Amino acid sequence: MQTIQQEIDERTNLTSSNKLELLLFRLGNDPQLNRTELFGINVFKVREIIPMPTITAVAGSQPHMMGVVDLRGQILPVIDLAGVTGCTPSTGLNILLITEYARSTQAFAVESVDDIVRLDWKQVLSAEGNAAGGMVTSIARLDGDKSDRLAQVLDVETILRQVMPSTGLDIDPERIGPKVDIKPGSVILAADDSLVARTMIEEGLTAMGLPYIMCKTGKEAWDQLQAISSKAQADGHSIGDKIALVLTDLEMPEMDGFTLTRNIKQDPRFSSIPVVIHSSLTGAANEAHVKKVGADGYVAKFVAEDLAQALRHALRNED
Repeated sequence: MQTIQQEIDERTNLTSSNKLELLLFRLGNDPQLNRTELFGINVFKVREIIPMPTITAVAGSQPHMMGVVDLRGQILPVIDLAGVTGCTPSTGLNILLITEYARSTQAFAVESVDDIVRLDWKQVLSAEGNAAGGMVTSIARLDGDKSDRLAQVLDVETILRQVMPSTGLDIDPERIGPKVDIKPGSVILAADDSLVARTMIEEGLTAMGLPYIMCKTGKEAWDQLQAISSKAQADGHSIGDKIALVLTDLEMPEMDGFTLTRNIKQDPRFSSIPVVIHSSLTGAANEAHVKKVGADGYVAKFVAEDLAQALRHALRNED
């Protein structure tokens, strides 16, 4: 019988092979399609799954905030995920998914949990803005190339931003510090599948005075890197003249950030380019994999001054 530790090790090692595990769940009937759709969330983000407990309403809450729950002494906000996506549960919201995202813990109320499936990131295709009111980053083909069973992967960063908006400045130039100098003509190549994350990254890079090229997936960033390298070589330049640093998310359709980083660091053309991983996936296991694939930095989403510090360090441009 497989031990619990073996199962944990096996799941942790998925990051070495461009794979992931999705927890599949349902939110109820989609009024536009008149059917119940499958949704997915990365198992690494799920801390716990519990039956619906008593929820305490909070006066003045934002729409789709059901209230808070006391989970063994920790007060967690409860978000109506069905309401956010416009679905109508037929049996009610029966389950809470306790999740960890970007330095925060919260509970998502769902109708039911279906299964856990193991996929290759190549089975996950970008679908930003095509479903659930812009709350979906990608569509997972659960049966490989067959398209008869699909799951929508939600953009949790955008959902959290919508339901629990920030009360302060996201980008404070004074806290970010002075502009950063890089080689003239070079840029930061960045990749993130979340619209909200890309917007915040772009604002942060602009505040630091760093020009950038923004991509939505690891594969898009890898293709861009190779195209830029070919053009630079044809023009008599090195890739270092054009790309100062790669900034990448971890969870992305088609190619994740671990694979992108490993590709860069194992390719003699690109191995000297600094790579900083910027992710809402935190924890010792993921940080160990960051080191294993050769990244030059790791920073948890999203605190602009922490990102600025990580970029400065990787660029050796500290104050």
